[in-house]
Amino acid sequence: MIDETVEEISEMQTHSSSVVAVTATRALEELLEREFATLEEYLRSLERNGSVLRRANPSHAALQNAVREVVSEVTEADPADVAEAKALTQERIDAVVSRVESGKTLAAENAAAMLADGETLLTHDYSSTVLEAIEQATAEGKRFEVYVTEARPRFIGRKTARALADVEGVEATLITDSANGVYLEECDRVVVGMDCIVDDTLYNRVGTFPIASTAAQLDVPVTVVGSAAKIVSEGFVFEPDYRSGSEVMLEPSEGFDVENPAYDATPVSLLESVVTDEGRVEF
Repeated sequence: MIDETVEEISEMQTHSSSVVAVTATRALEELLEREFATLEEYLRSLERNGSVLRRANPSHAALQNAVREVVSEVTEADPADVAEAKALTQERIDAVVSRVESGKTLAAENAAAMLADGETLLTHDYSSTVLEAIEQATAEGKRFEVYVTEARPRFIGRKTARALADVEGVEATLITDSANGVYLEECDRVVVGMDCIVDDTLYNRVGTFPIASTAAQLDVPVTVVGSAAKIVSEGFVFEPDYRSGSEVMLEPSEGFDVENPAYDATPVSLLESVVTDEGRVEF
């Protein structure tokens, strides 16, 4: 399970950072099924596998914090034996997963309350929290038109568009990333998720920065939605992730390089607000 989860995270098969954090944390449950001769052996395995999971994507603040919390709290508790250590591991996994999932749900509820009936929205990439917010808002009777960018080169936005197409009360339209400037003039708000906010910078799927910049030029407010656990003030340094150039073009590149960054950095000064499980903060 741990090896499969590492591969899944590395290959970005799961696009929501909250889901990634939960998946990585749950993967540690595999250790509870193994036999260990000594407590020291178990703790070394917990630390080693925790590091392996975190290295699968150093850019995911939620993943980093969730796995690190489980490992550190178990090791620092000084359990008496393997059985006690395993019990504590399960307890901490359940607590961390519950907090991540409840934070996501509360953030979606707060965002749903903020969205106004009849608004035209633009969203980028795939955010399970943004989707949940729209679903909750439509369940309350609100209706939206939503433009969804493709999020190239992996076309993750197509997954968002398909999900929104199944939501009653939403009229979804898929657009190319570079067309956001054409359709933003029709929009009342941009709503996106977040990988994390570190100090005064939002890190999210590449393409977020130009969308936020264009929205600011056109006076379209940008709202970021996500768990407050993704807002980091210390203890985390965002590491840029560069994907394989083969995602951009399959044929060999001759005489030129291909760059494929997974994330970009958006100054929070370009945002109107951030909505989390703790409420809404305006800039």
